[in-house]
Amino acid sequence: MFVRNDSKIFRFCRSKCHRNFNKKRNPRKVAWTKAFRKTRGKEMAVDSTFEFEKRRNRPVKYDRELMGKTISAMQRVTEIRTRREARFHANRMKDAASLKKEQARVELEKHIEVLAPAAASREKVMRGVVEKARERARVKAEAVDKRRIRKEDAMET
Repeated sequence: MFVRNDSKIFRFCRSKCHRNFNKKRNPRKVAWTKAFRKTRGKEMAVDSTFEFEKRRNRPVKYDRELMGKTISAMQRVTEIRTRREARFHANRMKDAASLKKEQARVELEKHIEVLAPAAASREKVMRGVVEKARERARVKAEAVDKRRIRKEDAMET
């Protein structure tokens, strides 16, 4: 715990956090912190369930019925939050599958010669695959060249 001159209290979850605070590191720039994940959009930053986690410094008289309701409400809020976090993660990752496929396809096109010897028994099939990959690469290169030429023409005018 650290108390600043203006009476602001800082509580640290572990010594790693305390050390980084003492080194005056900005938590929004340190990759493993919650602040970093929230600023980069990796975790939910705004949600109504966060209201329930706020500290309340008002003492409450103990009541068995109230405690039972509170515990059941806490469980319900936890369920809601986990569902929302799962939905948030799914929305973030929905484009990742197609991106991963595209990266794998590009990797195969770049290094198709490595795969060819491994499948020597299926030589005809591999020739076809290699030819198709080279054709796709050639078409893509032509498209890039056309775009570059158009860009140069546009800059001249």
